[in-house]
Amino acid sequence: MNPRFRQRFLRNRAGLFGLGVVLLILGMALLAPWLAPKDPSQQFFDGLTLEGKPLPPGGQFLLGTDTLGRDLLSRLIWGARASMLVGLVANGAAVLIGMLVGASAGYFGGWIGGLLMRFTDVMMAFPALLLAIALAAILKPSLWIVALVIALVNWVQVARVIYAQTLTLAQKEYVEAARALGAGNRRILLRHLLPHLFPTLVVYGSLGLSTTVLLEAALSFLGVGVQPPTPSWGGIINESQSYFTDAPWLVAFPGLAILVTSLAFNLLGDALREALDPTLR
Repeated sequence: MNPRFRQRFLRNRAGLFGLGVVLLILGMALLAPWLAPKDPSQQFFDGLTLEGKPLPPGGQFLLGTDTLGRDLLSRLIWGARASMLVGLVANGAAVLIGMLVGASAGYFGGWIGGLLMRFTDVMMAFPALLLAIALAAILKPSLWIVALVIALVNWVQVARVIYAQTLTLAQKEYVEAARALGAGNRRILLRHLLPHLFPTLVVYGSLGLSTTVLLEAALSFLGVGVQPPTPSWGGIINESQSYFTDAPWLVAFPGLAILVTSLAFNLLGDALREALDPTLR
């Protein structure tokens, strides 16, 4: 790690807070089988009141129970695994697709670049959430299908930024020198352009995780995301919306988890951007 980058990043308290929260959530997702106090799918006989309503926080159920008498804390911990898995896979795929499209269009230019960027413009014309809902409705919803759908609607922003940067980098003297010395397109892209694009990919990768988590929660809330019995934060809110007034904790706790996770990724992305971009220093 570059010492200057590390020094600049460590001075950003908001970024350190975001990194700490991200690591905490990732650890919770990885260790869910050991951290969850109860089985997230088990319906407890004493998990509902005599009237059949969810139990409030306290006692053996620290965050209360849901509408079926299941432990809410355990479901939130397992829900972190679904959100992080979808977020990492979907955002990683979106960054990869955006990098390939943007770098190819910016480097080759001509009809190849025009065709790729016109396709990108068409994809940007569709509202991301509506397109994701349509794709998720056509395909059979599952954890991996949701990740694929989110990747297919989130790559366009990365492609536009990478295209603009590659267009500038391709005209640099060292690229012309490498081409004059007989370097092939693959070598120029991998050895001379990709290292300059890497900081941008890192920043957009971390910022995109926030959008991905929100989009996964929205799809699960609408019923076209992660399907039961797999717990997800958006799915928990969807199952509990009819009890919003009687059991507000069922909506408040997963909503808070989504908010904190999204905020942490945004803080981390902003800190990385400030540490990596010399124009902001």
